[in-house]
Amino acid sequence: MIALIIKLALSLSSLFYTAFLFYDGHWGWGIVFIFVTALFVLLIFRNERIILAINQLRLQNMEKATHHLNKIKQPQFLLPRQRAYFFYLSGTTGAGGATSLGQKESLFRKALAIGLKRDTDKAMAKMHLAAICMSTGRRNEADTLLAEAKKLDKDGLLAEHLKSLKKQMGKATSANQMRMAQMSKGQRGKMR
Repeated sequence: MIALIIKLALSLSSLFYTAFLFYDGHWGWGIVFIFVTALFVLLIFRNERIILAINQLRLQNMEKATHHLNKIKQPQFLLPRQRAYFFYLSGTTGAGGATSLGQKESLFRKALAIGLKRDTDKAMAKMHLAAICMSTGRRNEADTLLAEAKKLDKDGLLAEHLKSLKKQMGKATSANQMRMAQMSKGQRGKMR
């Protein structure tokens, strides 16, 4: 919250100083300070820690991405889209102590509920949720999440991952079906 207040104060003071420069006749410096003011306003709507975490995630450096996300102490004061990406990135990297599947699932669900901006990010979140549902034995929910992720992935960036997850789901269900068949035969034998 304090960071947001500081950003607002800097952007307002920069705006007033820019207006003063134009009023005083320093047109060159006024134009330069238009860009400075735009930078401060941009920082209000984009959290620098989230930007740094996304950049480290693209470089596949999970430790630094987690470090940047852990620096955000009060995510409830972020703007809604920033909060959605905070939850999405925390679920992806395991930041904030999210190590269990239940914690990661709740983070991805929060990110989807608040609203991610890009369809690819929504597809990735649903793909992660499908993997979690598959590992916890909720096949129907995993199927629907995979179908939704496939619809959202219009560019085909996640096509290979979706296919491999679908194959894993088929193998897991066949192994589960065999276990269930073995268990049910054992129970029938005891009942007779």
